[in-house]
Amino acid sequence: MAISVFDMFSIGIGPSSSHTVGPMRAARMFVRRLKSQGLLAQTAAVRVELFGSLGATGHGHGTPKAVLLGLEGFSPRTVDPQGVEPVLERIRTTRRLRLLGAEVGDAHEIAFDESGQLVLHRRRSLPYHANGMTVCAYDAEGVPVLEKTYYSVGGGFVVDEDAVGADRVKPDDTVLRYPFRTGDELLRLTRETGLSVSALMLENEKAWRSEAEVRAGLLEIWEVMKACVAQGLKTEGILPGGLKVRRRAAHTAKVLRAEGDRASHAMEWVTLWAMAVNEENAAGGRVVTAPTNGAAGIIPAVLHHYMAAVPGADEDGVVRFLLAAGAVGMLFKENASISGAEVGCQGEVGSACAMAAGGLAEVLGGTPEQVENAAEIGIEHNLGLTCDPVGGLVQIPCIERNGMAGVKAVTAARMALRGDGRHHVSLDKAIKTMKETGADMKTKYKETARGGLAVNIIEC
Repeated sequence: MAISVFDMFSIGIGPSSSHTVGPMRAARMFVRRLKSQGLLAQTAAVRVELFGSLGATGHGHGTPKAVLLGLEGFSPRTVDPQGVEPVLERIRTTRRLRLLGAEVGDAHEIAFDESGQLVLHRRRSLPYHANGMTVCAYDAEGVPVLEKTYYSVGGGFVVDEDAVGADRVKPDDTVLRYPFRTGDELLRLTRETGLSVSALMLENEKAWRSEAEVRAGLLEIWEVMKACVAQGLKTEGILPGGLKVRRRAAHTAKVLRAEGDRASHAMEWVTLWAMAVNEENAAGGRVVTAPTNGAAGIIPAVLHHYMAAVPGADEDGVVRFLLAAGAVGMLFKENASISGAEVGCQGEVGSACAMAAGGLAEVLGGTPEQVENAAEIGIEHNLGLTCDPVGGLVQIPCIERNGMAGVKAVTAARMALRGDGRHHVSLDKAIKTMKETGADMKTKYKETARGGLAVNIIEC
């Protein structure tokens, strides 16, 4: 199965790639399937059931909202975050859904009672993955016309029951010039070809797009990241959800600017840039899954550090950074998981930290062996990290955790560059360990809000 760097970095909205972006995509896929099979006009009712982590923490992650938007045909990539609430208000006030209403000429209106037709099962799971959902359409007589089960497997990836195990809706059989599934295979290919990690990745990306298109696409990703940071640095107030978490990035930015001398506060800025992104994510703003929403702040923060602190940093470096980081992310996707509901936060923040470390090592002139070493250091020191969001919201400890991991990624890259690439624990072994640790981790520590900080902090 071929994975593109654009699978690892996609534009969406907060607060969660697995609980917001994925379910929105799944719901939209379902209604588009109704249309393609000629079943849309005879659909009189729709029922959605959320299972596992989607059911347990769906309200905190905005899953019901995402499902409603998806059924109306909205895409995470293009939906206007500022226009979401009016749409939801209209649906809930009128108790009617416009199936595919966001797509001109395709709207089909039906009655919809959210309290009875959008069900969150807090203690029931489906067999394949912790993030499962079933959607069923009925005709006017109450007879099912189409039923599908979807799994949101992390990072916005969605599979249906026909693609279980493939980690995507339609397995991509594109033939790559330099296919690899492990870190060892990646390093072997770089040695045989003399290519850097980013250059080898670029050759693979050409199977889908021209070099110019790859560059333009990655720079668009960077622009969205920059806009997210900028928005987070200027927006104050209280985050939604009931915990009354106060945004801190804007105030802290004012303080740091007043103190001046950015070089002496370099790591504080890394922390701040990451927190700015994750405050925006928690507020439902536009973010880049990198590789997930819960870990969306780490790579933008380290990229900002590259641009601010590295002499000669430019857009070519940004492209190389994202290509190398994408290569690292694919190893996690192929051999373990990037889903907090499956392996805990080590799969989200841990993988993002490794990706950022590898990307930074690449643009600082690291050899492929040093890039692999940096990524290994990044994940090794996030092993065992649980996913225990307070109130099921992507706020505590998620926002600060991104800031800490951004600093850790910079440190990992610098440590790797001080060595020659030789080290005792390979990235492949660290990823294998992460997967095994996730399997051993109790369910209550995997995005269910039934363990850890989620139950030891009094909500107020």
